[in-house]
Amino acid sequence: MRVSVQKFGGTSVRDSQSRERAANWVFEAFQEGRHPVVVVSAMGRHGDPYATDSLLGLLANFPPTPAAEQDLLMMCGEAISAVVMAGHLRNRGLRPRVFLGGDAGIVTDETFGDAQILEVDPLPLEAALEEDYVPVVAGFQGKTRGGVITTLGRGGSDTTAVAVGAALGAEVVEIFTDVDGIKTADPRIVPEARTISRMNYDEVFQLANLGARVVHPRAVEIARQFGVPLRVRSNFSDQPGTLVLGGRRTMDPWAHRDPDHAVTGITQLEDLVQFVVHQDAKIPNEQWAYHLFAALGDNGVSVDLINMFPDTVYFCVPTATADRTEHTLQELALDFDIFRDRAKVSIVGSAIQGLPGVVGRVMAALSQHHITVLQSADSHSTITLLLYRNQMEQAVAALHQQFGLSAEEV
Repeated sequence: MRVSVQKFGGTSVRDSQSRERAANWVFEAFQEGRHPVVVVSAMGRHGDPYATDSLLGLLANFPPTPAAEQDLLMMCGEAISAVVMAGHLRNRGLRPRVFLGGDAGIVTDETFGDAQILEVDPLPLEAALEEDYVPVVAGFQGKTRGGVITTLGRGGSDTTAVAVGAALGAEVVEIFTDVDGIKTADPRIVPEARTISRMNYDEVFQLANLGARVVHPRAVEIARQFGVPLRVRSNFSDQPGTLVLGGRRTMDPWAHRDPDHAVTGITQLEDLVQFVVHQDAKIPNEQWAYHLFAALGDNGVSVDLINMFPDTVYFCVPTATADRTEHTLQELALDFDIFRDRAKVSIVGSAIQGLPGVVGRVMAALSQHHITVLQSADSHSTITLLLYRNQMEQAVAALHQQFGLSAEEV
């Protein structure tokens, strides 16, 4: 059985016209002899009546709601979307069957609001497919082993689609969104950014983890683990989008091993706060950093871009946890400075590893535009730079031009 999973995001099910377009993709897959499984997000985005954030807004004037009850409320957006989408499929002559996440075999832990998938039992969906039904699965949710509904956190519908695809041995998971694939940069910053036709899992994971919002990093990680091919494409265009597979991005893995062609894409993340913490003279050299990071961890603070020196530590946190970080440092009676106007820009490419000259090209592009680098970090496929927030867009554009990312792929 040729199974393909088709996930439609909020903008793809926002209104009747968008859902009709989505139904066309499902019908086309059925005509091609594939067995489609549909996964849907809640309809629209913040401000739309059934979007997740809109539903949470209903609780704004009440005392804090238990997390388990919040999950019951949030799962309704996807449930509504699944039933409405099923109606569009019936109009096309298909036989849909609606599944909540738990009914589709998705078993999670008990972390309400950000549950992890423990396993996916494929039997409920396989039984529906055997009877020529088109399963329509409400994304973003599952059930604990005790049958309690949970939600999967941001990007949860992407995660649902890939987990279902892995359990069913799908030949592809298609992520339909409002852009025609994964771009070399944010087109709002670089209008000439190009759609990348083919990428590997690691490149997409790094782009997603470092700020690109086309597909959730947790979904990419599951796809990589199980070898599930992904295709990211637009619901509103016939363009093929971006195909994500294992291995290197190019057919010839050595074809682009030079600094001019090492980079796949540029991404950015704003709203960061930088902390510069100075050593407490009362604590021995080898222990003070341990006390610092242990306390931050105990208070639920995840740090980023860590640079350590004998008497100073630099790191960043998202704006959302800046106040908690500041309070923790005050409790430790540490001397520190706070800078709230920070952003990071990252270049990503599987060919960066061990290749001389890439950092030189990066610094040349930034220096030409008088862009200041405040911190940096790198891995085998990324180089990340902390900058002033007001220089972020200029840095993205300069790096995109430096590495010739607007040029057509070979």
